[in-house]
Amino acid sequence: MTVPNMLTILRLVAAPGVAVMFLYFARPWADWYALILFVTAALTDFVDGYLARRWRQVTRLGAMLDPIADKVMVVIALMVITWLYGFRGMVVVPATIILFREVFVAGLREYLGDTAGLLKVTRIAKWKTTVQLVAITVLFAAGVFQHEIIERVVGMDASIYRGILAGEIPDDIGLRWNHWAFNASRTGGIALLWLAALLTAISGFDYFFKARPYLRDDAS
Repeated sequence: MTVPNMLTILRLVAAPGVAVMFLYFARPWADWYALILFVTAALTDFVDGYLARRWRQVTRLGAMLDPIADKVMVVIALMVITWLYGFRGMVVVPATIILFREVFVAGLREYLGDTAGLLKVTRIAKWKTTVQLVAITVLFAAGVFQHEIIERVVGMDASIYRGILAGEIPDDIGLRWNHWAFNASRTGGIALLWLAALLTAISGFDYFFKARPYLRDDAS
């Protein structure tokens, strides 16, 4: 039980917690807790690998758990994200591409067995994981800003709301900044999610074509 392996296990345990936050806490607290938990778990993804290599503590357990923890964290977070955004196509389509690839490659790895170890993780696969984590983080942040806006405008007249956004009325409650942050994080998060889906699809095709020789009946 090395430190890197413990961090990986903590990430695996924390992944369902992102969904649980929305069951036991009201928004925006649920958004805040889910964001903090997801970012903390995502950071361990980089820390545990770095420590394992630096301290020469790369183990078979860690090599097995690390990709599982990554996939569980992304899958559960995407499930929550699609729910938060009302199952809209702009989120559902890239999320579906990502989920399809992860399940397909996991099944392919299981079928290949020990041979799967010969297919090394490519640079684009590492990039797709990074972009996935960043995209999900930004989309969770958008939920935080959205509910900060809602709390500030409760009971406010619509004309006052429009006047503040237009700069005609002094913004003493930080409405304009939160409105800009929400639009930026929402648009940027969706764009990053589509980029993640593209990279995920490319890495999936790459893995499949590299695995093809091992899928032939005459393969040794």
